Amino acid sequence: MTEAYIYDAVRTPRGKGRKDGSLHEVTSLRLSAETLNAVKNRNGLPQDAVEDVIWGNATQVMEQGGCLARSAVLASDLGEKVPGLSINRFCASGIEAVNLAANQVRAGAGDGYIAGGVEMMSRVAMGSDGAAIAVDPSLAMKSYFVPQGISADIIATEYGFSRDDCDELAVESQKRAAKAWEEGRFDRSVIPVNDINGLPILVKDEYLRPGTDMQSLGALKPAFKDMGETMPGFDAVALLKYPHLEKINHVHHAGNSSGIVDGAAALLIGSKEYGEKHGIKPRARIRATAKIGTDPTIMLTGPVPVTEKILAESGMSMSDIDLIEVNEAFSAVVLRFLQAFDVDSSKVNVNGGAIAMGHPLGATGAIIIGTALDELERSGKGTALATLCVASGMGAATIIERV
Repeated sequence: MTEAYIYDAVRTPRGKGRKDGSLHEVTSLRLSAETLNAVKNRNGLPQDAVEDVIWGNATQVMEQGGCLARSAVLASDLGEKVPGLSINRFCASGIEAVNLAANQVRAGAGDGYIAGGVEMMSRVAMGSDGAAIAVDPSLAMKSYFVPQGISADIIATEYGFSRDDCDELAVESQKRAAKAWEEGRFDRSVIPVNDINGLPILVKDEYLRPGTDMQSLGALKPAFKDMGETMPGFDAVALLKYPHLEKINHVHHAGNSSGIVDGAAALLIGSKEYGEKHGIKPRARIRATAKIGTDPTIMLTGPVPVTEKILAESGMSMSDIDLIEVNEAFSAVVLRFLQAFDVDSSKVNVNGGAIAMGHPLGATGAIIIGTALDELERSGKGTALATLCVASGMGAATIIERV
């Protein structure tokens, strides 16, 4: 089987996902096209140098609908012979785009791909595309559907994570992200977003709150308590599924949950021969990929079983992994991962995560692979695992090895 390598990884800064966010006036199409251009131009690629663009976005309606991947290619400096494929695995869309590209290279179906994703959450509201699991009673009742925030609180209740536990993780994420920006750890990957005159709109993640502390988080009210407890509330649904729980402990709020932001990210994936042909050097090898389905009610525990799966299938153990990126959808997701594998927290989300910098759904999976790659190179370490929980109960993961 052909090896698949990462040749480059870029991302935009993440803008606040509100109407007053810096990227709000930038369309999904434009942000996608500019990200594709950055990959092409940084690597000196000809127009038609990739087999396909595989592009993830979780809310595929309005400007993010209609195969945004193909539209982005046509709006970019890539040639019209390059096709585009839009995919949706909710929060794991970006990582799945990378995994799909890597596995096509490994299978010999093309020697070079651009893969990643975008989400303009200030322009296309999360959930505006509808979802059968939420709106069709025949499925919602069968699957004991609850919103993700309730799922996160179920994890905290089931596995014994307190409000303080969740807040402490959030404070640490902010500290690590602030330090990473101060030390220039994202400089290689982050590309500025400019206006039509070439003037910068955004050059740094906008969602950061470096002054966050336990006191400021302690003043925030639980975000999902009312929807859980107001009868007929979602807590009642959850307790039907998990009758051993006395009640749901609502511990998550805006400060210990991922931020709603705008952003895009892309990786250049190719074979060894692809790099030789275009005069570029590989930065990492994609060693393994995996995905899995999980309990759709608690929903967000996927990083644990998918990590078990990817380690088993690759013949590796957790001791073989030097760095880990677990998407910070909610504090309890990361806490559960740390608990399940008894892993040292100092090697997990070294540069902060989505609690501090935000979670642009379709892009995040590509972002965390790029973050892991940059950190491997900065620290001189060898292997990294990137993994995310996924709506409706799924998990996705990738292991990369520095070249």
